[in-house]
Amino acid sequence: MVLTLHAAVVLFIVGGLALIFAGNRMGWRWVNGWRFRLAHLAAIGIVVAQAWLGLDCPLTTLEVWLRGPDEMGGQADGFIAYWLGRLLYYRLPAWVFVLAYSFFGALVMLAWWRYPPVRRRAGSD
Repeated sequence: MVLTLHAAVVLFIVGGLALIFAGNRMGWRWVNGWRFRLAHLAAIGIVVAQAWLGLDCPLTTLEVWLRGPDEMGGQADGFIAYWLGRLLYYRLPAWVFVLAYSFFGALVMLAWWRYPPVRRRAGSD
């Protein structure tokens, strides 16, 4: 369950940015909703801050605790868990993640500037 939640958070961050750019091109007003955009910015902001501070993601920490540190490098139980693990975990130097997350965070900030979020008044939709 934790692995699935972790994958969902990653999908929200990566997919959310794709939706913001695509949605603005296609005229989808909801992609600029204040709550969605703030949640998206907060999510990538937390990831970038953790990377810069050298902290592990709390979901990764929880998963290691639940599985045990010896199992994290090996096979995950089941087909879905195996492939979700392959999508989420890479053995690369920490600086690669800091650079990648920072670049992605900059793209989110670009989207925030290019397509600013909109507060909707009650009853305006």
